[in-house]
Amino acid sequence: MRNLLLTTSFAIALSAPAFAAGTHDGGHGETKPAAMMVGMPGDAAKVDRTIDVTLLENDEGQMLIESEPMNIKEGETIRFKITNKGELEHEFVLDTVERNAEHKIEMAKMDMEHDDPNRIRLDAGASGEVVWTFANSGTFEAACLIPGHYESGMHREVAVGDQMAQADVEYTSGTIKKIDAKAGKVTIIHGPLVNLDMPAMTMVFRADEAMMAKMAEGQGIEFVADRVKGKLTVTQMK
Repeated sequence: MRNLLLTTSFAIALSAPAFAAGTHDGGHGETKPAAMMVGMPGDAAKVDRTIDVTLLENDEGQMLIESEPMNIKEGETIRFKITNKGELEHEFVLDTVERNAEHKIEMAKMDMEHDDPNRIRLDAGASGEVVWTFANSGTFEAACLIPGHYESGMHREVAVGDQMAQADVEYTSGTIKKIDAKAGKVTIIHGPLVNLDMPAMTMVFRADEAMMAKMAEGQGIEFVADRVKGKLTVTQMK
């Protein structure tokens, strides 16, 4: 009888389904939910607007994610057009600050390339896009989690709010006097910059390549400027 019970128990154990302990939902074994705290994959046919993003290293040894401020309305679908203008491989990851921090620790143990809709990895000179719907309000993060890159400055805030984006931004009127595309500088005759507590004057600003492509000397514009890495920079324009 004892042998029969042991044999029966062993057979039941073999026939029972095995349940493996799942890992995090970054593509290491667990089925990823359709939605994350930061949102969900967006429909490319229903994009509300596009944000141009540049990944690069600078002469000071920093690694940067450059774009206009990532202020987004809750429910908005954004196409991030991402270009790696650096000399190294970089990635662009959308997630919560906490999840990025967890993932960064794992990446430090083993540099893993994921195939997830909230991220893209690009070789030097390559470009790609992430289309994302931000379903929840909150403060999130865009980052590169390749070991050492985050610590070198490759992260920035993504602010999502019910009525955010352009509504709370105060634009300043100005006229473009001079463009120095090679240096990435533009001279603007402008009105008061309220957010910077500056009076009307003529000043030189930095601007990224995508922004400068929309500019022409003598053009009247409305723009937003802010200090980016200590430099006065045009961050938005219309």
